[in-house]
Amino acid sequence: MNTKNLVALSLLIGMGAVLHAVVPGFFLGMKPDMMLSMMFLGIVLFPDKKSVFLLGTVTGLISGLTTTFPGGLFPNIIDKPVTAFIFFGLFLALKKFQTNIVSVSILTAVGTIVSGIVFLSAALVIVGLPGPFVALFAGVVLPAAAFNTVFMVILYPVATSIFKRTNFTGVQA
Repeated sequence: MNTKNLVALSLLIGMGAVLHAVVPGFFLGMKPDMMLSMMFLGIVLFPDKKSVFLLGTVTGLISGLTTTFPGGLFPNIIDKPVTAFIFFGLFLALKKFQTNIVSVSILTAVGTIVSGIVFLSAALVIVGLPGPFVALFAGVVLPAAAFNTVFMVILYPVATSIFKRTNFTGVQA
């Protein structure tokens, strides 16, 4: 992993942190996790284990520090690395066929849903949930999956175009 890639990953995480901090908690302290889109984009652009580990760990920590969910730090620290590696595995499995905007968008929706399930499950075990699991899932996770998917449809072509022109070594688009 070279310095240019680390800087690019840091920028993605930084943009995700701003998005995560700005979006307010709207349903029992939960908010859609916009940081996931940036983590997923980083995994797609830099698909290697070191980058995935770094993205998952740092995203989990920053997301946990900026969450409005009561006691959400540890569930975020558990959720993001697990989600990152599940997304990475699915991405590698689909990459054999073709990587395009449709597959990346579908993976984003699936990854957001996986993240929501892991987060809510971890929160349930560690701190408890402020409401029913199904209500939190339907009220926050599913809308977040839809929004992250639309966000990725817009962001992915722009990011791949910019990264290809700048000759980043990790870009696989």
